[in-house]
Amino acid sequence: MRVHITLECTECHEQNYLSSKNRRNNPDRVELKKYCPRQHKVTLHKETK
Repeated sequence: MRVHITLECTECHEQNYLSSKNRRNNPDRVELKKYCPRQHKVTLHKETK
């Protein structure tokens, strides 16, 4: 049931992280605060297809 997803920074639109999620527990898109190496700060990262 676990699916691989990529997380994209909302400010610079760079795909920085790979992760996995359980579609049964989290059917909608994941939003996490993660460190963006391009911006040198913590930003909101959203799941992409």
